[in-house]
Amino acid sequence: MIVQACLNGARPDGFHPRLPLTPEAMAGDGASCVAAGAAELHIHPRGTDGCESLAAVDATVHAVRRACPGTLIGVSTGAWIENSAARTRAAIADWQALPDHASVNLSEPDAPAVMDLLRRRGIGIEAGLASVADAERFVNLAGHGQVFRILIEIGEQEPDAAWEVTDGIARVLGRAEASRPVLLHGFDAMVWPFVALARQRRWSTRVGLEDGQHLPDGATAAGNAALVAAAVAIFRAEPAG
Repeated sequence: MIVQACLNGARPDGFHPRLPLTPEAMAGDGASCVAAGAAELHIHPRGTDGCESLAAVDATVHAVRRACPGTLIGVSTGAWIENSAARTRAAIADWQALPDHASVNLSEPDAPAVMDLLRRRGIGIEAGLASVADAERFVNLAGHGQVFRILIEIGEQEPDAAWEVTDGIARVLGRAEASRPVLLHGFDAMVWPFVALARQRRWSTRVGLEDGQHLPDGATAAGNAALVAAAVAIFRAEPAG
């Protein structure tokens, strides 16, 4: 069970005053999150124009590694970043500063090819499952048992719907005896309910400005490190009763 910090995601400039968008900002913010208890970092590198870019991975990974030696670093391969399967694959093939792992959304058509390329480059795979259909697709892929981790990432904002999707994904994984480590997380209104559920199920979780900017009490967090500290406190709390 670990807490991963997701520093920025696709959030736009202005989402939060301390949203890190440059390699230097991500490096400094990442170090603060590690000091607050984050075991890993998940980042979306940005180009000089502030937009997400797979071509910016080298500079960003270099900067973050200098600031956070020994910390695992993951990046996104989301199809929207390059908006082209060919450009996505070409960018990954050109990386020189390799991340430790990269997330792949099973809802995306080119996911199997991206996963194969990551394997050939020696980069771990976080298999992102946002629906039961994603889970079914994942367990039917050859080599699904060799991924680094399974991400159950739920976009639903209503609790009942969110629990239903989570349980449906877990049932598919259970039937397939998919025994890889699981990281569960939600977005915005469901960030903290899923942190609590991850602790209950002994899964990992993640928090950060990519997923939401509010603390458990509803206050706006000062930044990513404050979100990480709140999640770590939940994970370390003594069981009730």
